[in-house]
Amino acid sequence: MGVPVLILGESGSGKSTSLRNFKKDELAVYNVAGKPLPFRNGAQLHRADNATYEIILGNMAKKRFKCYVIDDSQYLLCFELFNRSGETGYTKFTEMAMHFYNLIQFVITQMPPDCIVYFLHHTEAVDGRLKAKTIGKMLDEKLTVEGLFSIVLMAKNDDGTHVFVTKSDGKDTVKTPMEMFDSDKIDNDLKAVDTAIREYYGMKGITE
Repeated sequence: MGVPVLILGESGSGKSTSLRNFKKDELAVYNVAGKPLPFRNGAQLHRADNATYEIILGNMAKKRFKCYVIDDSQYLLCFELFNRSGETGYTKFTEMAMHFYNLIQFVITQMPPDCIVYFLHHTEAVDGRLKAKTIGKMLDEKLTVEGLFSIVLMAKNDDGTHVFVTKSDGKDTVKTPMEMFDSDKIDNDLKAVDTAIREYYGMKGITE
């Protein structure tokens, strides 16, 4: 059983930059929007640019890595909506929700128990609360994204320093298991987060 982890944050909050300390053979990055990674060694990482559901699922099925990152995962929803903009009726919203749900369920049910998949996802404010960005209330009624994750971190720029928030302030959907992290705010180093998760659950190291 693989572990899906949700990393929320606005554009520029440090989500993609948090990958900076991974080495080339430690992970694969599915770059949904196809944009360059914002650090020097980003081009050296194993990447699939303009990744689709088919590319992501087909590649992960090979189980080559113990760590995967889906960068800008909300665009999987957004791009499908654009591609299906000519369709009428509500069925397409159910199908789009199912496609995203099935991706997360694939991680949980089909990936090895020492595999972690990070979904880097934009936020939106709804009724004064920050949540995972979707494509409208219709989809939210069919899929509560955060409900499919046990670990939800929030990337933020805290007075010029990029951090991950590990505990909710009541106005967001952040959640982490008890005692997984020592502080409410940690460095936005996703490799350090990966190490903490593996130690907490007794999982093998990323290169073992």
